[in-house]
Parts: sequence; structure tokens; C-alpha cells
Amino acid sequence: MTYTIKRTFAILFLAIFGSALLYNCEPDADSLGEQLFLGDAAQGKEIPFDLIGYNIDNLDSIQSDASKLTSAVLGAFDETQFGMQKASYLTQVRLPSYAPDFGTNAKVDSVVLVIKPTYASDSVTTTTNEDFVYKDATGDIAAKKVVNTYPINKYGKAKKTMTLKVHEVTQFLDGYSDKVSSKKEYDYDSSNELGSKVLDGNVNLVTITKDSDASSIYTSSAAGIRVKLDSAFFQNKIIAKKGQTELSDVSNFIRYFKGLRISVAENDGYLMNFGPNDLELVMYYKNDKTENGTTTRPQTTYTFAVGSGNTHIGSYAYNRPAAYTNAMNSINKTNGDEKLYTQGMGGASIGVRFSKTSIDSLKQMYKENKAAIISAKIRIYTDKNLWTNKYYKPTSFTILQKVVDDAGKTTSTFTTDLTDIAGSNNFSLYRGYDLDKNPSYYDFTVTKSLKDIVEAKEDVDYTRRYYRIDLGTFLQTSTGTLAGQQYSSRAYDRSRAVFIGSDASNANRIKVRVTYGTK
Repeated sequence: MTYTIKRTFAILFLAIFGSALLYNCEPDADSLGEQLFLGDAAQGKEIPFDLIGYNIDNLDSIQSDASKLTSAVLGAFDETQFGMQKASYLTQVRLPSYAPDFGTNAKVDSVVLVIKPTYASDSVTTTTNEDFVYKDATGDIAAKKVVNTYPINKYGKAKKTMTLKVHEVTQFLDGYSDKVSSKKEYDYDSSNELGSKVLDGNVNLVTITKDSDASSIYTSSAAGIRVKLDSAFFQNKIIAKKGQTELSDVSNFIRYFKGLRISVAENDGYLMNFGPNDLELVMYYKNDKTENGTTTRPQTTYTFAVGSGNTHIGSYAYNRPAAYTNAMNSINKTNGDEKLYTQGMGGASIGVRFSKTSIDSLKQMYKENKAAIISAKIRIYTDKNLWTNKYYKPTSFTILQKVVDDAGKTTSTFTTDLTDIAGSNNFSLYRGYDLDKNPSYYDFTVTKSLKDIVEAKEDVDYTRRYYRIDLGTFLQTSTGTLAGQQYSSRAYDRSRAVFIGSDASNANRIKVRVTYGTK
């Protein structure tokens, strides 16, 4: 059921989108708690308390079906700390209408798959060919061809080239609403490549106009990567099946033509995002057309349905280095881990617990000195020795509260900071600082959820509570409310980082920085 935060859209916008604003100055205190002391001679002081920070191993797996893939990922990237990460994509193909009539003597000319990755729209290179000759059924047409080239938004080695490959899926891709893990492998015909293209890291937007009257002959629907597919395959798979049961309805068709698998050949390069519902698959063919005793063969465009309503699956593979594997095999939830790894697309998450020493100290301060919490921030620093690369620092996070009941069942919820104090002055769910420096650091607001423990009238078993921090951002519904704590962009977030955990010898170890006020 959709979870609705009972706040106005303006407050929600502040809480979520405002939280992603990144600053390079010291943070302000939240107004929660501070309002209890205003005009009453309150004095705010900040003190850091140690936390227990540990890795959460997600076994390199995440739900990556159509319900999670608002965006999808293609490519491969290999780096020292997290190892190789490779993303392939699978999609069903449907007909725009069933029992199609392709006419008499239909023959496929070409088939093009168009992938539209995100790109830097403010960085363009334009090339113009004034002497371009466009060929169509009527002959040669003098024309001008203008190509606008944009760099793809990449995570990884931007200057690497990769070879994109398309194959036919040979295993049914389950239903649209079925849950699918990114580790699940589907069979495909690896021996018959339907198409390939060398990616140079750019997308093109093409416009062709006639020299005679400057009228448009062709304009790309959007900047994208055009991959030419095997015409003979579609001739035999689609055109030749005219009038047969394979094309009669959707149920028969998606079991006959099970889908396409798109991947890259290499194991290192970059990762790119694209919209799965923006894919285009277009077949160009000619058939006999007789009018007034004259038979011609005009070209017809046939567009398959490969977007919304189809099963979409992100398939992710990893090859982890020894340090990462060792860290996942030696997780210490009691005392914490020295290094914290976090990565989108099924990589590790960060768990954070309050230590007994910290909670006891805060409770004593509150009881004996009436020291009420004004602000509390979990601060984590990137590792200045292990994370020294030029890849951009993460800018999107989610943080959830976790509670373990008597039966050992864990319940996940939004933090009470997000649900209860999103409208407070200076509130942000998280903020990043010094993202252009080494190290960088991030603050996560836990003011209300810490007050719920320290200032509660009755004891709260904080040992059964912890936070989970992931890369990605919470998703919204069309009305501007949060879709639910289980809906985020983590399934396609390409970023990652190594942080300092509970390393007693490191001054940048994970801490909660508490600002409190006394009268």
C-alpha cells in the first residue's frame, strides 16, 4: 500500500529534494529542540559520540524488475575497491497490435534498436554536411545533414570504448508484476548475435533537410544510440509468421519471441543510465502496392512496443577484490567495522547502531543537567586513503530506521526525522560537504529518532534499533508524496564509496554529533 507522508507538497519537497543540496560549510542545527529553549537563556553545545558502524552484505543482489527500474543501467566498470561490476538489460517485445497484415511480398529492409542514455545536454558538438545525398524510393535527394553530438553521462572510465551487443532471449521473462533478482540469469542465444555497435561515449541527434526548400526529411526523435539489427532474423521471426498463431495475441507472442538481451562485450569501461520505457525498436520493410494497374513497393515503418507494460530486468554481475570480500566475510555488528563499503545496484549497505556508552552518557546529561537534544547528525567521512579516485562522490542517499521485535523480525520504516520534522527550519535528511576534496563527509539527521530514545519517559530498547544507509533516493508518486520506504533508486544507482567506520585509531571515525541545550 502506498505510504503517504502527511505533509504538504512544499514540505515534502524541502525534505527530500532539499536534502540533496550539498554544502561546503559547517551545518546549522535543526530547529527541533531549539524551540524549547528560545528566549529562555538556552546554551547550545556540540559533542561527538562514537557509533557502531558496520557493513551490510546484500550478496550482490537486488530486486531489479520493471517495478524498480525507473531507469536502467548498461555497461561495465572495474576499479580497485569494489572490483568489476557489469550490467546487462533484458526486455520483452510486443506487437503494437496482433494478427498484423504486412501486405503482399513483404521484405524487411532494416531494423533499428534505439537506446536513449542520459547525456550532458549543455555540451554539444555540431557537424554539418552541406553536400549530403539522401536516398529513398524516388531516387537521390540533395540535402543537408546536421549531427549534434552529446557526451553520455558516464560513471567509470569515460575515455574507454565498449561494444554493445544484442541477442535473443530464449527463456520466458516471467510476468510484468513478478519480482526478479538482479542475480537471476536468463538463457539467451549467444551463438547468434542480432546486432552490435561500438560505443564511442556519445549520442547523436540527426536532422536532414532538403536543399530545394529546406523541408525536413528526417529528424531523430531524441538523441540516442542506434543499433542496426539482423534483417533476416526479423524477416523469419515476424514477417514470415503472418497469419499464424505466434502473432495472434500477446500471450502467444511473448512466449514465441521472448525478448532481447542488451549487454557489452568488455568487462571494463563505464556505466550509463537510460530510460527502459524510452527504448525504440523499428522495422522498415517494403511490400507490393498496386494502384491503377501499377505495382510499387513503398517503404513502411513498423514500431514494436518495447516500453511501458513489458517485463524489464536489470542483470548485474560482479567480480570482487579480496579486500571487499574479506570485509563482507568479517562483519562485526557488536563493535563495528573499520571500513564501510556502500554501493548501489546490490552492493553493500551501511548499518549504524548507538553504543551503550553514548546512550548512557546522553541519558545522564538529560536527567541530571536537563540537557535536551537540539540537533543530532550521524557524520561519516570517506576514506582518504582508499577512496582517492576521480569518480564523483555520491550525492543521493536513503536512510531507514530498523526495529527488531521479540521474534527476530525486522521492520523497516522512514526515520521519525523524515515523518515528523520535515518542515523544521534548516532540516535536511542528509547533506554532503567538501565533495571536491579528500576526504569528504556527510551528515544524516537523526535528531528526532535519538530524542525518542534519550528523552523518552520510559526506557526504549535501543539495542534493537539501527539505521540502514543506502545509495539512491526515495521515489515519489505522481502526486508528490513518497511512494514508500521500499521504493528508491538503489536498483540503478551507479555510485559507490568507502567510508571510515568504527576505527578507534582514526579521528574521522563514524560519530553522532549531538548539539544539546541546558538552561
